[in-house]
Amino acid sequence: MRFKDVFSIIGPAMVGPSSSHTAGAARIGRVARLLFGDCPARADILLYGSFAATYRGHGTDTALVGGLLDMTTDDPRLPEALAYAENAGMAVSIAPGKGLYPHPNTAELYLSDAAGNRKLQLTGTSIGGGNVEIVKINGFSMKLSAAYPTLTIRHRDETGIIAIVTGLLGGEGINIAHMTVDRRSRRGEAMMVLECDGIPAEDVLQAISALPAVEELRLLAI
Repeated sequence: MRFKDVFSIIGPAMVGPSSSHTAGAARIGRVARLLFGDCPARADILLYGSFAATYRGHGTDTALVGGLLDMTTDDPRLPEALAYAENAGMAVSIAPGKGLYPHPNTAELYLSDAAGNRKLQLTGTSIGGGNVEIVKINGFSMKLSAAYPTLTIRHRDETGIIAIVTGLLGGEGINIAHMTVDRRSRRGEAMMVLECDGIPAEDVLQAISALPAVEELRLLAI
């Protein structure tokens, strides 16, 4: 395995005990929170592999919930996140999932608002050193590290939409480090994820959001 820097080995500033099972879990939860937009009314979480086997001892459950409450990996409130969730009115269920995933540290999160109208399904893996990969968002296969400022754009699959979005970013000097695109069907619903070297200016975000094909844009900068 090749590491990009020493932090890939020792992990981020964090509440322990584990960079993969605690810090990584907190980051998965926080990505889900930012994609959902605010605190969900309900969170149903399924754990797989070593997450399922050791989550109580390693604080994976409290870390995921803490991330959903917008807590960072070094937030001292993480160990009490379940109590904070109850105070915030967020109902939480956590259980081992059935079946196997390619990566042993995998969590599936199902979030919803109080009315059950707004929902988010996210699958994330903790790959070590506090690093994560988000591999599925609402059924779209993705690859999102959350290591860079990231745009997630849900849009209609129309000719030229990717070129228009990347052109708007390039015109403002925003370089794209990594890009993933998936669609449900030709001319159907699609999603693009753009991990960038910088945070786009507000007017650029507004210009992308105003495109007729764009249905939702989220900025992740954690």
